[in-house]
Amino acid sequence: MTPAATVKFPEKHYLNEGFGWKSWLLTTDHKRIGLLYLVSITLMFFLGGFFAFLIRLQLLTPHGEFLKGDTYNKIFTMHGVVMIFFFLIPSIPATLGNFLLPLMIGAKDLAFPKINLLSWYIFIIGAIYVLWIIMVGGLDTGWTLYTPYSTKYSNTNVIAATLGVFVLGFSSILTGLNFIVTTHKMRAPGMTWFRMPLFVWALYATSLIQILATPVLAISMVLLAAERFAGIGIFDPALGGDPVLFQHMFWFYSHPAVYIMILPSLGVVSELIAAFARKKPFGYKFIAVSSMMIAIFGFLVWGHHMFVSTMSVYAGMVFSFITYFVAVPSGVKVFNWTATLYKGSIAFDTPMLYAIGFIGLFIIGGLTGLFLASMGLDQHLHDTYFVIAHFHFVMVGGAVMAYFGGLHYWWPKMFGRMYPEGWGRLSALIVFIGFILTFFPQFVVGYLGMPRRYYIYAPEFQVWNVLSTAGSTILAIGYILPLFYLFWSLKYGPVVDNPWNAKGLEWTVASPPPWDNFAETPVVTEDAYNYPLHPMGEEPQLAPGQDPMPGYRMPSETGATGD
Repeated sequence: MTPAATVKFPEKHYLNEGFGWKSWLLTTDHKRIGLLYLVSITLMFFLGGFFAFLIRLQLLTPHGEFLKGDTYNKIFTMHGVVMIFFFLIPSIPATLGNFLLPLMIGAKDLAFPKINLLSWYIFIIGAIYVLWIIMVGGLDTGWTLYTPYSTKYSNTNVIAATLGVFVLGFSSILTGLNFIVTTHKMRAPGMTWFRMPLFVWALYATSLIQILATPVLAISMVLLAAERFAGIGIFDPALGGDPVLFQHMFWFYSHPAVYIMILPSLGVVSELIAAFARKKPFGYKFIAVSSMMIAIFGFLVWGHHMFVSTMSVYAGMVFSFITYFVAVPSGVKVFNWTATLYKGSIAFDTPMLYAIGFIGLFIIGGLTGLFLASMGLDQHLHDTYFVIAHFHFVMVGGAVMAYFGGLHYWWPKMFGRMYPEGWGRLSALIVFIGFILTFFPQFVVGYLGMPRRYYIYAPEFQVWNVLSTAGSTILAIGYILPLFYLFWSLKYGPVVDNPWNAKGLEWTVASPPPWDNFAETPVVTEDAYNYPLHPMGEEPQLAPGQDPMPGYRMPSETGATGD
């Protein structure tokens, strides 16, 4: 890490351009909007986590002594709705993506700054709406809103929930549209497609899914509301409808949505592996293309959620085969990360610990997904805790670990100050141990036959549930710790500029960055990740006149125009 004594905090930066509430709530600066998202989704993360903790308390004993059945149904539903729609989907794109995308491609802002702010306001409206639903009685349908239960039998706030999800979808679509246009039109001279950072590739692939899949969810919500409110027969067999149609429409969005959650995480981990191994990622182009392949195949596998429905067996065989195939581009990433680590100069700082934890948990989550892709085995495992464990190994072990890793990696860039590294490493270790203890027992209890969403269970499953509840307590400590030391670092953390000696356009500007990012548009003259600059943790030994960040030039320096 560069010693603090050699780094001066910049006099002018995006954080001190204005201090009034208007300067934040009416800002069009992508960095400030990224921070607005950071605060918003952090609140939603801990709200969703609170619901999860209530679930684990309920399952501590087999006889359901903490919550009544109806309340339990609402708690696990709100846990799913809050965590998926208000944390996992927007987490990395809306926070790290918003803050970093223009900086990483040499732009002054996103293509549509006002639409970017509008996206955040739509997100907040949706969040407030969900909080209102919770206060007036909640929702008990599960986050999947399956019909005909949601259209006919549920007595909770189904119409309000569908309206909230419908509104929220516009935030996701507008963010995706903004990222796509920005990536196409605002890259710095010389930054060709295959010189883009892998995080940008991941955001681009994610954005394509957001604008193509989200409208299908919106249509599904409208049709569901039309049947429940007006009695129009669409999904209810008694009215001439087909409930399996809703499952097709819901999963046509919701399986690609899994990749909205995980693709940005894959991009973050690619950045961390390169920075902390001091190497260009092995097979850079394969990793970049694999992001696009995951986005494409993600649209073709929704039927594997429906093997036990009335869907044709032959259609199920096709979905099963394609699901196995989607593992190939995911495997390419894991193989290439591992190959990058080989003979790398690896530094085990906090972000790298999260990245290594991500790889391990993502492998377990991915491989257990292949179990569920098998039609025969899925008959046994469907709607058991095995599915819960698989989903959380990918979404929490994967997406949340990468989010925390990215947050720790770019925290010095955001605020120009460093957090206490020891506390960061301890937190990463606690999260990893707590996660394994929480969710690995659920593979066992699920395989043994414990169904999901039941508020009571057979006594022989209790020991596994006690382990899960104990693990969730440890996991909660690991998630809460960063709140304290990151907040502490904002005032007391040592001043740093580029503590990782990392490559990338975002590290060529001051930390925290100036309001308009770059005084003049940079010119990129080399491929991404041209490591090593110098060993991690040491001051660069520069000859007189030597550029500390070769590969990037300002036009006024050389007159270069890139290629």
